Amino acid sequence: MLDLVQLRSFLAVEQMASFTLAAERLGLGQSTVSQHIRRLEADLGRKLVERDTHHVSLTADGEALLGPARAMLSLDGQVKSLFAERSLHGRLHLGVSEDFVMSRLPAVLEDFTRAHASVDLELTVALSGTLYQMQDEGALDLVLAKRRIGDARGQLVYREPLVWLARDPERVMRGDVLPLIAFPPPSITRSVALEALERVGVPWRIVCTCGSLSGLTAAARAGMGVLVQPRSMAPAGLREITSERLPRLEDVEFVLVARRGADRALVKALSGEILATVGGLQAVAGAGKAAL
Repeated sequence: MLDLVQLRSFLAVEQMASFTLAAERLGLGQSTVSQHIRRLEADLGRKLVERDTHHVSLTADGEALLGPARAMLSLDGQVKSLFAERSLHGRLHLGVSEDFVMSRLPAVLEDFTRAHASVDLELTVALSGTLYQMQDEGALDLVLAKRRIGDARGQLVYREPLVWLARDPERVMRGDVLPLIAFPPPSITRSVALEALERVGVPWRIVCTCGSLSGLTAAARAGMGVLVQPRSMAPAGLREITSERLPRLEDVEFVLVARRGADRALVKALSGEILATVGGLQAVAGAGKAAL
């Protein structure tokens, strides 16, 4: 039988792609997490994690262990939930902004559902403005979305800058009119970008509108135009534009907003999971990959 504590450290390293952030996630020292991985590798007689000063990744054997490790910890969570005197039960409707889905959401969902097997979690992915509207109508219990600076709603999770991105910044900046790739209204990033361009008088045109970040990313990677995203969520293959022609964009804040009347215990449990996991994003945004 493999050690479940060691497996939990192994999955945290895979989720966070960092020994430092995995240790913070688990409330352990980095040396303890490293020791867990070494012991797990010794027990299996296989190298599971490749690590250098800039990168953490799983080996082929590490990838093969992911499924069984998740299954073992899931079963452990189910048994503990079954016999816990105060185990959580019920249904929780979670709304998450479209761009956040591509970052830490899988880790949040995996850990929460493993720890609370008796909770039915329903997920809705949409633009931040749409999620707030749905919550006002009573359809969502908890929302993880963006807000603009000065908006007081919700509990602040973290804050970071919005940036201009393109596959080939030099080429897209040669034209007189800036080609924009953007979410449709009521997108917050769209509003921030358009207001900034209007303020400094930069002409623009929308060349691609899509409600899916994967669609916007595909258009940007094809060289169609400029995309605005939080810096830590910049898709691979795109470069930040530093041209003085473009104005500096305001920061964006990610917040948790609970619906009045939602199950407090469920909201508190999921909010805690999100804050613990997403806290690593702030470290990544501020320190980059030096945290590995």
